[in-house]
Parts: sequence; structure tokens; C-alpha cells
Amino acid sequence: MNRTIATLIAASAALLAGAGAANAKDMLGVACKSPPPSHCSGDACSPLLGDPGNATDPKTGRKFWLDYPCDLKPGDKVVFILNIHGAGSIGQWQRHYFPAMDYKDKYKLVVATPTAATSPSRVAGQPGVRVWVADADDAHLQNITNLVFDAFGKQNIKSFWLAGHSQGGATSHRIVCSDFFKDKVDGLLSLSGGRVGRAEINPRFGPPKADGSPPDPRPPGTGLGAPAPGAPALPACQFSHIFETGEHEIISLPATSPLADEFGCGPRVEEKEIADDQPGYVWDYARQGYPVWGMKARPGKAKEWIYAKCKGGRVVADFERLDKGHTEGLEPHVTEAIVKLMVLAPGGKAQHAS
Repeated sequence: MNRTIATLIAASAALLAGAGAANAKDMLGVACKSPPPSHCSGDACSPLLGDPGNATDPKTGRKFWLDYPCDLKPGDKVVFILNIHGAGSIGQWQRHYFPAMDYKDKYKLVVATPTAATSPSRVAGQPGVRVWVADADDAHLQNITNLVFDAFGKQNIKSFWLAGHSQGGATSHRIVCSDFFKDKVDGLLSLSGGRVGRAEINPRFGPPKADGSPPDPRPPGTGLGAPAPGAPALPACQFSHIFETGEHEIISLPATSPLADEFGCGPRVEEKEIADDQPGYVWDYARQGYPVWGMKARPGKAKEWIYAKCKGGRVVADFERLDKGHTEGLEPHVTEAIVKLMVLAPGGKAQHAS
């Protein structure tokens, strides 16, 4: 081969690598696999749930899961999802609860799924629980974001979404307008983790008691999704917003949205009912049986509402999974319907982020 041509080829390859996503075969030390690695369903998932991931945050040494398309070409745009689990859970469970990884190749998704640090127990002699805490976890979430931006190239991040279940959803709401994330995040997916314009929570929401009976009723205005005293109706920054919940978790979904009003959207439109003949992958194996908290994963149906014609193409939408509780993993068709909206929503913040 002519030496000049060889030099040009080598230089071009180096430039593409610097641009990110030149050849997504081994990103952040993770070899790409389709279907995703360590994939499981039902009871077979239980022994795999302790695996913290296939990628490493070098600044903390903490592991996380990275799933990404195996057929990326130079210049391909991706949608980045930071997939955040709820209190007491772990990244591997969240990865299967909202299995966006199943659609990584079809919709060009990069999905990072971390695990919270374990907080000390408030009760002497009892083990701690994994919950997202600012001091212990915010830097880790920021590190993962920077790693993905650098590896795939900020200019190739079409949009960036925070997706959080339960306390992970509350954490997403807490950080989305923080100094680090406000100029990077384009959308927020709340998986039973708080709606802008709150849904009324079932007063007996929560895990069952040790004997399987329902938890004691909560006072009005408390519990998951309750706004903090004096909290503003609207967040301090702008983003597309999708809310998903199980029917048994709430009393009702509001027919309006302050965020939709902010974006000048039209009235919500009910889409065709989503029917799934396959179950989700996971559930709360230790506490199934109380419908509000969640049963064993099973097929089902879901309602979808979209607030139409929002300014700038913003997406504001609600999903309600019928006859479902808090911990039953999302079924394939409703997962894909949510992913489609995430992909359609406008982005571009990452490309201009500092």
C-alpha cells in the first residue's frame, strides 16, 4: 500500500475515534453484544440480580451496566438513557424492569444503568439499603454521563434522557435542573416516580407488611410523588416528560398537565390501547401478592395519552398500565411505545453542553 495513503487512512481513523462512535465494538471496555449480555426472564433473573455491571466508573471504581448498538457507524446519532433504579433495588433489576436495552439496536439507544451506594441503616443492627443520596451518588451519575459523552461523542448524542423508577424517579426530578444536568438533559421519564402535575397516589401505596397485609393508610399529600412543601408547580428548566404508572398505584391521572400548558400543547389525546401478550421480565420476588405494590409479572394492557402539538416538538405523555402495581416489570409493547416517544422528542442539549 502507498505510504501516503496508509498515513491518511490512519489519520482518518484517529479523527473518527476522537469524534466518538467511529466503530462501536468495544466502548468503555465493554464488548457489544446483541441480544444484551446477562439477559434473563422471570425466576431465572433472581441469581443474576447481584451483578453490578459490565463497565467501570474509573473515578470511583463503581460498576454499572452499559448497553449500546452494535452496528454504529461514524456520525450515527444515539439516544442516551441514564436508567436509575428505585430504593432498595439494583441496576441489574432496573435494567430488566425498564428493558430499553431490548431496543438498543432498533432505535440506536445507549443505556447506562448504575447502582446506588448502600446507605447505613437507621436501625441499629440492621443492614443498610441502596438509595440515591446526593453526597454518595451524584458525582457517580455525573461521571457516567461524562464517560458516555466522551466515548460516543457529544455531537452524536441526539438526546439525553433521565429515566427513573420510584425513588430513582424522585432522584431524576431532583437532579434534572441541577447545574450539571440542566444544560444536558432533554427529557425525563418517570416510572412511578413523580409526575409534573401530580397524580393522586393510592393512600395504601407501599410494600405490604410482613404478614402480607396492606400498609397503613398514608395521610393525604404524603408518600411517593408528593410535592415538597412550597415546591413550584413547574421545574426550573425545560425538558420533555413522560410519566408511567400502574393503575393500582394511583387514584387517578389528571386530565391536564402544567408542563403541557407551559409548552402550549393541545388537550391530551388518548392513543390506541396497548396490548401485551408477554409479561415483563422481573417483579418484587420477595413481596409479590399485594396488587398496589405489585404481583408477579404478567401480560397486560396500557393506556397512552399524548399532549399534542407542543412547542418545539416537546413530548408530554402519560401511560397507565392497567391492573398493575409498582414493581411489575414493563411489558415489551408498552416499553417500545415509550422508547418511540423518547426517540421522537427533540434533543441537542448535549451537543452544546460545556
